[in-house]
Amino acid sequence: MIPIKSEKEIQIMTENGKILASIMEELKKRVEPGISTQELNRVAETLILNSGGKPSFKGYEGFPTTLCTSINEEIVHGVPSERKLKQGDILSLDIGMKLNGFHVDMAITLPVGEVDPEVKRLVRITKKVLKIGIKKTKIGNTINDIGNTIQRYVESQGFNVVRDLCGHGIGKELHEEPKILNYGKRHTGFKIKQGMVFCLEPMVTMGDWKIKKTKDGFGYETTDGSLSAHFEHTIVVTKHGVKVLTEMC
Repeated sequence: MIPIKSEKEIQIMTENGKILASIMEELKKRVEPGISTQELNRVAETLILNSGGKPSFKGYEGFPTTLCTSINEEIVHGVPSERKLKQGDILSLDIGMKLNGFHVDMAITLPVGEVDPEVKRLVRITKKVLKIGIKKTKIGNTINDIGNTIQRYVESQGFNVVRDLCGHGIGKELHEEPKILNYGKRHTGFKIKQGMVFCLEPMVTMGDWKIKKTKDGFGYETTDGSLSAHFEHTIVVTKHGVKVLTEMC
């Protein structure tokens, strides 16, 4: 069953989303060649704790860190390390926070210095298709209307959506119902209703959509080594339309 949030709960999540977006803004400023992903993780954890929140990911199913840092062919759940970013890399930052009893979650993909034009296009298309998916999240539409719209746009641009990972509901738990695929058949799945809060998160590859676990057992990467990008927002369905809770400036 998909939880419906009250006005009070939505207000809490709205405030949480503003805080998390400001933390992501700080992390974004620090992404440059030479910085390690572990250093970014330390900054993220400090900022969350200073805000009064707790990291959503650290300890979740054994995950060891606050931040997920996925580089190049890594799709999601990359574990920060002393690995330093290099010119031409792309980095996905995924972060979640729990404050006042509710989680919020977001992700962005950033170029590290100058990158190849086609890689820039991958990042741009993934960011754009998240916005397209958000616009499709309307009362009366279905969950799979969102995935179908995301899939068709991504494939029209010559890329692929990851099939084995998905978005999700969020609230008192980090992962709630429903699962939100980035592909699917229109007019199928749950009907979208007022008060539902989701994380939409298209994951897009330059090559094949098939994935495999990374060696550490936490992350996922493309099987063919192709680059991948990932964007995510926490959003709420209101009677006036959808509202993004983790919007950055």
